[in-house]
Amino acid sequence: MQGDSMWLTIMGIIIIGSIVGLLIAKKISPVVGMILIPSIGALLLGYGIKDLVKFFNSGLESVMSVVIMFIFAIIFFGIMTDSGLFKPIVKRLILMTRGNVVIVCIVTALIGMFAQLDGAGAVTFLLSIPA
Repeated sequence: MQGDSMWLTIMGIIIIGSIVGLLIAKKISPVVGMILIPSIGALLLGYGIKDLVKFFNSGLESVMSVVIMFIFAIIFFGIMTDSGLFKPIVKRLILMTRGNVVIVCIVTALIGMFAQLDGAGAVTFLLSIPA
């Protein structure tokens, strides 16, 4: 059993290294790299196509609720931004901080830390990245 986990670990490191290297070198698109390289790694480890389908379905089930939330949030905040809802808040923050980028960065990090207390990384992402 330990031998299997060793090969899984080695192949995982090779897969991650390959994806990162090819993406940095701009030799492969992200979608193709994220699908093709792990699939090849799994096939080299002896898993079959049925196993890959099972892995895919399991992964899809585990992230679907977060994907739906992100799609809704992107559309919702896009509409709110386009309508100018956040302009008064941003103006007030710029006046309060006198345009100091360091203060804005620190406050954004603090908001992200408090948002992360509930364990939802998506909330932290949605709060920190737009700010």
